[in-house]
Amino acid sequence: MAVLDILTYPDERLKQVSEPVAGFDQPLRDFIKDLEETRRAGPGAVGIAAPQVGRFIRVVIVDVSQLKKPVPNHGYMVLINPEITEWEGYALGREGCLSVPDYTGNVIRAERIHLEARDPEGRPLAFDMEGFEARAVQHEMDHLDGLLFLDRLVSRRNDLFRRKVYKKS
Repeated sequence: MAVLDILTYPDERLKQVSEPVAGFDQPLRDFIKDLEETRRAGPGAVGIAAPQVGRFIRVVIVDVSQLKKPVPNHGYMVLINPEITEWEGYALGREGCLSVPDYTGNVIRAERIHLEARDPEGRPLAFDMEGFEARAVQHEMDHLDGLLFLDRLVSRRNDLFRRKVYKKS
């Protein structure tokens, strides 16, 4: 396993749209292990997407189960070819990103989502999510379409904040 290099804004590769995963094989599972090690090495990261490390395939990892303040969650999830098939409500929340290390910002996202994906073996998954977990999944899925939270800010003038402290959990 290895910690991979994270692409950071304004790297143009972060705007690239990722391709669906077709083969659920050992090289994919090995990459997922490296991606998880990279997520864990990031300060306070609850998620990571393959494009953030220069692999333009539709793979994200999300785990909000280790937060100091518990939130409803499904634990550690590897989501391959994820799709949001239903959503409901909207909420404003602060987001940060390993690919935008110096800033956080306010973004409007769906409050509740229904998500369908595949696991690393290719088996179908389905989840109903809400709150912070739904926000984290939507944030990571944006990377698959070449979007950063910066692209979804309510207002660049009023809703983008420089990080004061960069703590590792």
